[in-house]
Amino acid sequence: MDGIDKTTLWTVIILLGLGSFGLRFVFTGMIGDRPLPPWLLRHLRYTAVAVLPALVTPLVIWPTGTGGQFDAPRVIAALATLSVGYFTRNVLAAIIGGAASLYGLLYLLG
Repeated sequence: MDGIDKTTLWTVIILLGLGSFGLRFVFTGMIGDRPLPPWLLRHLRYTAVAVLPALVTPLVIWPTGTGGQFDAPRVIAALATLSVGYFTRNVLAAIIGGAASLYGLLYLLG
């Protein structure tokens, strides 16, 4: 049998869609125009900051390009990205600096 069963696939798609709708409805439908408590606003402020590192960290620690083995260029590029971001406070500069260091190190180190 090739791939996933169509019934399973559509079940997963529908459940993920309902879950996504439910999460959005909690904030837009149920809360609506009511003000959020200050403690929740304080925590929500860090959500956007946490998303990019959460997406990138597994790719640095267990890179699929090397079969999950440690890769010095990726770790050095991640550190360079953190450094550029910390000192410049500019997300685009950090992304460009990290990408440049990764591709430069991959070119130099093979």
